[in-house]
Amino acid sequence: MNRFGRRLLLVIACSSLFPLAAEAAPAVPPFYVAASKIKPEGKLGQVVKKEKVATEISGAQAWRIAYISSDVNDLKTISTGLLIAPVGPAPKEGRPIVSWSHGTTGSAQNCGPSQQINPAVPLNEYYLMNGNSWEDYGVLSVTEFIKQGYVVVATDYQGLGGGGKHQYAVGQTQGRDAINAIRAAGAIKETGAGKKALLYGWSEGGYSVLSAGGSPDYLAKKGTAFDGIELVGVVALSPVNVSGVAQFALSSSQTPEQAMEKITAPLSQNIFMWGHLAGMMYGLQAAYPEKLQLTDWFTPEGAKAFDVLSNNKCFHVLSDSLTYSYGENYKSLVKPTPSNTKAWIDALIVGGVPNKAPTVPVLVFRGTKDAVPKPMVDIYEAQMCKLGANVKHIELDGATHFTSPVEAQQTFLPWVKDRFANKPLANGCPKS
Repeated sequence: MNRFGRRLLLVIACSSLFPLAAEAAPAVPPFYVAASKIKPEGKLGQVVKKEKVATEISGAQAWRIAYISSDVNDLKTISTGLLIAPVGPAPKEGRPIVSWSHGTTGSAQNCGPSQQINPAVPLNEYYLMNGNSWEDYGVLSVTEFIKQGYVVVATDYQGLGGGGKHQYAVGQTQGRDAINAIRAAGAIKETGAGKKALLYGWSEGGYSVLSAGGSPDYLAKKGTAFDGIELVGVVALSPVNVSGVAQFALSSSQTPEQAMEKITAPLSQNIFMWGHLAGMMYGLQAAYPEKLQLTDWFTPEGAKAFDVLSNNKCFHVLSDSLTYSYGENYKSLVKPTPSNTKAWIDALIVGGVPNKAPTVPVLVFRGTKDAVPKPMVDIYEAQMCKLGANVKHIELDGATHFTSPVEAQQTFLPWVKDRFANKPLANGCPKS
């Protein structure tokens, strides 16, 4: 018998002796398995676990972190994320902090961007030619921010590595994760972080930072791991303002059922967009399990199918599975007439952007060829400007949902620098 044959027999023998070895392997890396078992007891922003990770960014050091956050209902959670800081001594006043909120990756525990093998890199997008993964990961403009001397922190959001069910597209929950990530960054002495901070995010993350920027009471909480955050600005890239759309739909409809149709119809035109909508409903029910049931909106088959997919697959793979299994019949997974409709719409509104003006300037971008409908951004701009906010809305000519973050950098990078420098800024709201 040759050497290959002997090795094959050894493999077969080991397989018969240890048949459960492969099945016993964790679905996520050990850091996240351990983090998911930690009880969220302690201060908001308290780092409960961290590990050093390599980074190719010049002059930077990086860590995976797990920290205490809380959701829209003020229930404490464990969230994970990535922390990147310059090496060397910090200035006397400390380094500014920028908190990144990522776009849609999915709802399963293995969908946190920090779980990538090499996570501390510039934004790496799944759809672009240089994308090298099944999901978007990395941090937009991280190289430039490190050169500026900023600390960069990027939350994974709750449910994407720290245990619990991810509350996808519940802006208040993701926004709190972004705020508590700032607290976590400040609580780690090696970062040399100061009190000034800025929020920026894309897509789901754009919704996150708009929600966080309108939450001054949460920002001002005392007794956290890092009190006294001085927020200087918010940058939202292609934000999915579902709470604003829900408010508009409800106010312009005679019944909640009509309003729900206005909210869901634009997102039901194809199976890819419908997957985002179904994920949003799944996330809402995770946030409000006592008020909402999946079978209010899904059929029994749909509820079961989406529960299985959401707990096991990141979004783009989930979308492939939907396409393979249901194809053009994806709408069969939804009830013809949803029930408990008003409660769902109320949850969309309460879980999103607060109806109050942010106390810091907001810079919003959207591509003219963006998958995010323009009314989502228009509604936010009109609502906040009416309340007295300072909102600048920029449409990027020809940009898509995936090219707009990169194209927006040349405008928002100097804007961020000016906010940290306390430079005066004219109100960006339309004069009319």
